[in-house]
Amino acid sequence: MVANAEVAAKLVEIADLLDLLGERFKPEAYRRAARSLEALPEGLEAVASRGALRTIPGVGEAIAAKVEELLRSGTIAYLDRLRSEIPAGVLALMRLPGVGPKTARRFWVELGVHGPEELAAAVAAGRLDGVKGFGERKIAQLREALEAAAHAPTTGRRPLELVWPIAQGLVTGLRAAAPVREVALAGSFRRGRETVGDLDLLVTSDAPEEVFDAFSRLPGVREIRLRGPTKETVVLDGGLQVDLRVVAPEAFGAALQYFTGSKDHNVRLRSRAREHGLKVNEYGVYRGEARIAGRTEEEVYGALGLALIPPELREDRGEIDLAARGPIPRLVDTGDLTEELHLHLPPSAGVAELERVAAAAATLRLRRVGVVTGVWAGGALGPSLPEETLHRLRNGVPPLAPVLEVRGSVEDAAAAAEAAPGSAYRVLAPTALARPASPPRGGVPVRVLAHVGGPAEAAGAIVELARSLGAGIEVGPGPERFDPASARVAVAAGVPLVLPTGVEREAGDALAPVALLFARRAGARPEDVLNARPVGGGTVRPGRSPTGSRSGRRRR
Repeated sequence: MVANAEVAAKLVEIADLLDLLGERFKPEAYRRAARSLEALPEGLEAVASRGALRTIPGVGEAIAAKVEELLRSGTIAYLDRLRSEIPAGVLALMRLPGVGPKTARRFWVELGVHGPEELAAAVAAGRLDGVKGFGERKIAQLREALEAAAHAPTTGRRPLELVWPIAQGLVTGLRAAAPVREVALAGSFRRGRETVGDLDLLVTSDAPEEVFDAFSRLPGVREIRLRGPTKETVVLDGGLQVDLRVVAPEAFGAALQYFTGSKDHNVRLRSRAREHGLKVNEYGVYRGEARIAGRTEEEVYGALGLALIPPELREDRGEIDLAARGPIPRLVDTGDLTEELHLHLPPSAGVAELERVAAAAATLRLRRVGVVTGVWAGGALGPSLPEETLHRLRNGVPPLAPVLEVRGSVEDAAAAAEAAPGSAYRVLAPTALARPASPPRGGVPVRVLAHVGGPAEAAGAIVELARSLGAGIEVGPGPERFDPASARVAVAAGVPLVLPTGVEREAGDALAPVALLFARRAGARPEDVLNARPVGGGTVRPGRSPTGSRSGRRRR
């Protein structure tokens, strides 16, 4: 099966190659189609099997034919032909940070530069000096890009949940060791993408050299790859690259926006700026030579006639058009969560562990914690909790009043076991979706579908199961929870999400914060999250998702 994201990537590559060849209108058509495929809640093979590819926005006859060819044969002859027409070195130029296909074409066509090594020689020889569009700042950025590419790590992208504690440690260490005022993470990390290629850190400070010295001495920093007046690039133990930039306070918001937004999002912003007689870059929003905005992100978007767009939505999936119409609906946040619905405890958990969870629940202002008795590991349920622990949970022995036992409630979809007496609701782990889910028994409803995952194109079956049971679906990192694409399918269908609260986790654990990012990336508002509603109930109201499309929500 060819994943939707793989097909979309091929279309983006075609667009880039067409840009390199000087095509004017076709590239944007392919990029528009690629964006539609990435957001598609259904597998392309299923759409193609019923002859409905051309119903996808942006997919016309020519693009549909190429998608069908890829699904059928695994290749696109048109893409292979485009690759053969462009020197390999020019393709490498296009992939340099901050270059892109149009700039690479200028190097190739106007300057006769056919690869990164030739570009480095041209920069060193001053051949770009005085060339329109290549000022001192741009040339300095090219030097940095060439240097970084020469030492680029080859370990690929890493899951967000693995990078999370590393990133938080860098922020904490930098605040403690360096003379910084503002510190922020940017890039795909801040957007909540499932994987991260490198990290971007932005700070404001009056002493960049002191900041860089302190940063390079932080635990885990293996080597310094690049240091300039305002930027340092380091590599951590394990190969993760981190770019640290010291930014002027009056440009901090502009830099944060620029280094957070996806490429497509930022292209759309620059286009909107031109339509309003403005220019936007990482230093601010300009009218002529005068900077009119840049200190905060809200100021930057406001100067372009837009409401502030949450970082997780900055992917050019309709958020800019929505922000042009007014404030974007507020996305769910940590403070919205009212209860934990699916908490596993260690099999040996005793009174001390229960007291710790109760104290954590009070700190998080949770009204209730749903403890499940089974241990989930390796895709299966393990042993139950000790009888003494169950007794204290079942009888609400102080100080465990906030903790609600959900006794014997975690089951496989094919299991026939009855929910134990006293259970308030059941947590269903539908690992056997080929068999029908058991209906509620003994008046104990299914409230959560947990330990479910898989690609977005397979999410429909789980969403429909949740709808039929009136349950929410667990979201978070890892193969056993819904990722942002699958969560987006649920939100659009009006099926609520369930988020972990972090009540049982050690400091630095990434499950709860990454799950929150995933939900926000899916456009989830507080009313779209089951455990952000008032304890004991709540309805989903019809409305629009934060990307502007009809959600189809049903009143429950």
